[in-house]
Amino acid sequence: MVERPTTPSNLSRRGFLRSGAAVGATSALLGMMGATTASAKSGRGPRQAEDNGGYGPLEPAPGGELLLPAGFSYVAFGHTGTPMSDGRPTPGMHDGMAAFADEDGRIRLVRNHEQSEGAAFASPSYDPAAAGGTTTMVFDPEKMELVDTFPSLTGTIRNCAGGPTPWGSWLSCEETFTGLDVDTPHGYVFEVPAGADGPVDPVPYKEMGRFTHEAVAIDEATGIVYQTEDRGSAGFYRFVPNKPGELAAGGKLQMLAIKDKPGFDTRLGQKPNRTLPVEWVDIDDPDPDSDDSLAVARQGWDKGAAVFARLEGAWFGGGSIYLVSTNGGDAGIGQVWEYRARGDSGGQLVLVYESTNPDLLESPDNICVSPNTGGLVLCEDGSGKDLLRGVTNRGEIFDLAELNSSNTSELAGATFSPDGKILFFNVQSPGITYAVTGPWERGAL
Repeated sequence: MVERPTTPSNLSRRGFLRSGAAVGATSALLGMMGATTASAKSGRGPRQAEDNGGYGPLEPAPGGELLLPAGFSYVAFGHTGTPMSDGRPTPGMHDGMAAFADEDGRIRLVRNHEQSEGAAFASPSYDPAAAGGTTTMVFDPEKMELVDTFPSLTGTIRNCAGGPTPWGSWLSCEETFTGLDVDTPHGYVFEVPAGADGPVDPVPYKEMGRFTHEAVAIDEATGIVYQTEDRGSAGFYRFVPNKPGELAAGGKLQMLAIKDKPGFDTRLGQKPNRTLPVEWVDIDDPDPDSDDSLAVARQGWDKGAAVFARLEGAWFGGGSIYLVSTNGGDAGIGQVWEYRARGDSGGQLVLVYESTNPDLLESPDNICVSPNTGGLVLCEDGSGKDLLRGVTNRGEIFDLAELNSSNTSELAGATFSPDGKILFFNVQSPGITYAVTGPWERGAL
């Protein structure tokens, strides 16, 4: 049996999801599943939520940068180039992010930067010639203003997404791969404690695999870390730690396979609600001495592991792991899958939702849950202007936020404050972080 991880009492308040939110969010995804099934039977596309999820249509918010429902407002902060507390300019390419409760009522936001080449923006750095990493922002929710910003991980590459841990840290993932013929290889996961007040010692967790990482989600009951891979042909992985809650102590990397269906391709021809029994195959060499960016995935596929399309966002709730396939499905515009753990070695995979209408949802990427209702927020990364989309507990989709400009940059990093009163999200370029407040109780979030 896998041990239940222990969570130090001084970090327990920094959890990203409350247990009640995790349960409620399951109903939102069950609603998506029901809506997909009904749409398939009727021949119609997925349903639009009535009255935009209860919030009404989007309109220019005070300040003019965002379109939001009436009664909502925002503040913008953390812009690329603005000085941090150490005087250095804030790095760009804002991406994945999580919110943690600080001890003084403030909020700590750990934010990824999907930068690649260039000098590290602080030290100590993992690689002085790598410009990615994370910054940590301290935000005052009473004054709705930024208090402090500082580097917290530097010298990494293309820190795209990641995920929060139950023990109060952020796992930052490199969406890249380099061979071991370079001075400093990349393609790893790094841990950043939310309470760190400066750059952490950057330690790659090599046993978690060297591949094109995207996001992580942790089963709070077992401490197992589930990982997505952002490639056209991708795998879904899990890392079983030797000591739950202590990832630096190592563990075993595995890849999902469908029982009795070796090499199963989830990308096309899938049916919602169909239960696929799962097994996990071992990755013998998680950090191979190879220039092949699929060196880890091929080990799994040689043992019959399944193939996915561009796995991006991941999230834990109600005992399940939910993962987003940005380009999956017959229309190529997105799938949401659920993995249900069953014991140590098995489980079930279910297609929760597949988009057929780009006007409702195109290329979902990051995903988060509302602590208020368990409704969902999906960040789009499509071909045109992207929106934040909300999902009700009945599986209906609605528009939540949009840039009030011609900017088509990716929206990313959506995350609620622990009390559910503020929704934070990023615009990737030029990098901006927004904090949105309003009458959440009026609608689905």
